Amino acid sequence: MKSKAQPFLRELETALGECPNKQEIIDEYQIHVEQLITELEQKGIIADLKLQLVERLGSPKDIAAIWWKELGITPQKIQWLFVMMNFCMFIGGGMLTVVYNKMNWRWVEFMWDRLVNIPFLIIMIYLIFWVLLGYEVGKEFGPRGSKLLKKTFSYSIVPNIVLMNLTVFKLIPYEWFQPFLTIPFILVCILLTGFFYPVCCIGYHYGKKISV
Repeated sequence: MKSKAQPFLRELETALGECPNKQEIIDEYQIHVEQLITELEQKGIIADLKLQLVERLGSPKDIAAIWWKELGITPQKIQWLFVMMNFCMFIGGGMLTVVYNKMNWRWVEFMWDRLVNIPFLIIMIYLIFWVLLGYEVGKEFGPRGSKLLKKTFSYSIVPNIVLMNLTVFKLIPYEWFQPFLTIPFILVCILLTGFFYPVCCIGYHYGKKISV
């Protein structure tokens, strides 16, 4: 079995060159290659094994190119990308609220009037953000991304927790946020906050499946 996998793995080793995670990558793909060869032999496909491997896994050069590209995508970059995205959404919403209540700008009033009519659509779109967070971590880091997902989620959820407490304890001017801050809408937001992490995990598991 190992002898049949070696030609493909040697090419992959050469293509990876001085990649820092070279041995880890080789070990990981050795498992996939050997499993695939076993599967093909069980189906009676014994000719052109290399061609079959390339069709299923990609050529060694393509695999190496993907891993070299991944070196530029660090856990810190992914983490702070989503933390800052969520933070910016809250800052943007806060600025829009202040401008709407303090300035008589027609385009802001137009935007506000449209947004207050689609609160639950906004929530659904926001859920996509959390799915995307999990998906990107799963796609880029696979099984290794579990701890990163938890850490990124913990940092990203901070603005939500702060706003939730400010709202529940009435530390923000309620009249500024009307008609958003209705009791049903607040309850839905609180309930959905508890579902954000499971939603992240769904995205993570889907991204992990296509990471190989």
